[in-house]
Amino acid sequence: MAVNPDYAGREYPPAGPFPVTAEEISAFADAIGSTSQAHRDPAAARALGHADVVAPPTFAVRIAQQCEAQLIQDPEANIDFSRVVHGEESFTHHRPITAGDVLTGVLHVDRIREAGGHGMVSTRVELTDADGQPLTTVKSTIVVRGEG
Repeated sequence: MAVNPDYAGREYPPAGPFPVTAEEISAFADAIGSTSQAHRDPAAARALGHADVVAPPTFAVRIAQQCEAQLIQDPEANIDFSRVVHGEESFTHHRPITAGDVLTGVLHVDRIREAGGHGMVSTRVELTDADGQPLTTVKSTIVVRGEG
């Protein structure tokens, strides 16, 4: 069954809150092999002008994927997660994410199209802080492999 094209243009309700901890940032930095002390040591982060340890730029994907789950788990969207492969991801940072931030994300389904019998779903998650200020825009494309 094809991805429901009527979902293009849909905006989901805000997801969250997602509190960001120093431990999560450090664990993510370890997982991606980052050696920067700014991801682990508050003093090193403050020396660079941050309020606390700063997340690696790709940390935002952890939150964005939790927001994108709204679409993936929506049965009427017709997305079979067992057939999903990652297409691409991009980040536009408005300011760094730091420990102590509490994030909220709004999922936008920007485009749904078919290419070569596969569904191509492009989304955008706008992450904001507790004051509603923009932090990061995460754009993602997933490919829902066709049956053939």
